[in-house]
Amino acid sequence: MALDRWLALILLGICITYGYTAWFTMDNSLAPFMQRNPIWPSTFPKLLSILGIIAALVILLGIEKSDTTKVEINHRHLLDYHLFKALMLLALMTAYAFCLRPLGFLFSTSTFLMLGSFILGERKWWILIPISSATTFLVWYLVQEVLGIYMRPLPGFIGG
Repeated sequence: MALDRWLALILLGICITYGYTAWFTMDNSLAPFMQRNPIWPSTFPKLLSILGIIAALVILLGIEKSDTTKVEINHRHLLDYHLFKALMLLALMTAYAFCLRPLGFLFSTSTFLMLGSFILGERKWWILIPISSATTFLVWYLVQEVLGIYMRPLPGFIGG
């Protein structure tokens, strides 16, 4: 079996476990007044698990592949792929998770977007800085002001 199908099988197991958790264990601890709401906290995880299961089954059954193109990941040539970029992005995501609380949402997220775009090959800083800053501020504004969910915008030592 090809590498993409093995990965789809692993993803299928993860999505089934995630879906089981969303369907059967998350709703048991809801307060009685929340059980009448049309959208529960488990609605998005349920949707994600269904879409993940469908996508994994499509890859596992080979539905997405046409007969004219035979493009498969060659596991013998894994070092020919952009593994360094992928590992750098994983390290950047980990650093972002650790820096989010102490450095605040605005600085951490805009820095994450700028460095992530730089790792992926964007070199136009005069475009990168305003777009990542504006996007970060827009997301913070929507979550903080529109949805009413508090997110620490600034570092704690500045008053965030």
